[in-house]
Amino acid sequence: MRYEGNIFRPPSEARSYILQCTVGCSHNRCTFCAMYKDKKYRVRSLEEIKTDILMAKRHYGDLRKVFLADGDALAMPSEDLLEILASLYQAFPSLEHVGIYAGPDSILAKEISELTALKAAGLTIAYLGVETGDPQLLADIRKGVDYDGMVAAGRKVITSGLELSAIVLLGLGGQGEKSLEHARNTAKICNDIDPQYLAALTLMLVPGTVLYRQAQKGEFVLPEPFEILDEMRVLVEGLELSGCEFRSNHASNYLPIKGRLPEDKQELLRVINTIFETGERQYLRPDHLRGL
Repeated sequence: MRYEGNIFRPPSEARSYILQCTVGCSHNRCTFCAMYKDKKYRVRSLEEIKTDILMAKRHYGDLRKVFLADGDALAMPSEDLLEILASLYQAFPSLEHVGIYAGPDSILAKEISELTALKAAGLTIAYLGVETGDPQLLADIRKGVDYDGMVAAGRKVITSGLELSAIVLLGLGGQGEKSLEHARNTAKICNDIDPQYLAALTLMLVPGTVLYRQAQKGEFVLPEPFEILDEMRVLVEGLELSGCEFRSNHASNYLPIKGRLPEDKQELLRVINTIFETGERQYLRPDHLRGL
């Protein structure tokens, strides 16, 4: 398979064939993210993409799962995405899952009819980087939308019939009171969106990002591991979701846990609190095993 630059996908897409539809991210201004800083955003031609699908067909034969990369493939024209989906389902008779990263501004730019058409054509899930529900932090990290805009984007995906996986980022508030404020507000925005899936990742300071430079100047201090765990505790404590798979299984996290909410909420809190009360670093993933 042929790709331009580093390729990223959610943990749940580990067994998916990754089809690069766009190069880079259409937004690419988030202060914490270095994933696409080495790429200039462009939409690949349908000819290139269809050639890649044929290459995958020859290599794999048949597939059940595909993920559309790069960072915000939903920014593509809907007619192009519909043509890509048609080609995928024609090439792979067993295909049953197609996921995509979706930026909030790209979701809001689509008509609901476009999203429902993509759902009807076989797109199954969109991954939305919510990051935080703290209004000031959303502005500080240059997410591109405010609280209400993020909620509207998430709800729009769900209304279309697509499944939504929301991604939040522990540690964004830094140390001190803002840390738990970030966690509380993030629980609130997740409740307002009510996604089917929720993934908690942990902030890692990456050279070349605005947030990394702020940390170098002492303007931002990354929370310690047990402060991050406290954030997770406050986040889970505040979640009131109607039916959601919660995961913290990303490589960046200190404590990989999973459960279904609301059913497993108390058990998740029991695990978090038990480890938090020990204060023992041995129960957390060591830093050398953490990664993006």
